[in-house]
Amino acid sequence: MSIEIWLAGFLFLLILVLQVVMAIFGYILEPMPKHYESDAKLLEINKKQKKFQIGVGFALIEHICVVLLAIMLFLVMNPYNMMLGLICIIFRTGEGLIQVYIEKDYWGLLNIARKYSVTSDKEKKSLSESYHSILKTKSFRFAFAMVCWSIGTLSFSIVLVIHDITHPFIGWLGFIASIFIGFTNVIKLVKPDSKVYQILSSIGGLMSITFEILIGISLMFFPPIIS
Repeated sequence: MSIEIWLAGFLFLLILVLQVVMAIFGYILEPMPKHYESDAKLLEINKKQKKFQIGVGFALIEHICVVLLAIMLFLVMNPYNMMLGLICIIFRTGEGLIQVYIEKDYWGLLNIARKYSVTSDKEKKSLSESYHSILKTKSFRFAFAMVCWSIGTLSFSIVLVIHDITHPFIGWLGFIASIFIGFTNVIKLVKPDSKVYQILSSIGGLMSITFEILIGISLMFFPPIIS
């Protein structure tokens, strides 16, 4: 087994674990309607500042792992199809870098939360609007990141299906999930308040998580033999 194949599988699983840890520490990966209750959320951030900082720290590690995964996937795909490997590394690296860039504004929520807890009601409205603005911007950029995920994963899935690198079900699941998530996030970019997106996003999220668990296990424990 080549080290890049094992690392690719490991990174698929590590990224999922990190996302769970991020959620435990209150990190908002994708802003949803419940997150826009600024009074409760800002007071919580101020009360648990260390928890917020640790959550962002884990998020940055997760984003860096996405970039490392893109490199590993290129190395895995290169013997089969260099062009698709290049598409994968470009778009999945773009996904990770967009997420890293998002953290610059997201970190600003800590300063807003500190001010919010000690200011007057009149100033709270302005701080609340800033909070909403940061989440809306994060939501918009996250949709772009997911489109990048979709294109990168689609190219990888095509290689999986064409070259029988793993069980056909896994490759086809990645193929369908990538198209589904790409379509869903284009809807979000065009119509941010669409209720259809929330339903489709849950379905797409379940498919993508299942795919990444299966491909992670497959690459780690049942790697392809590259001739």
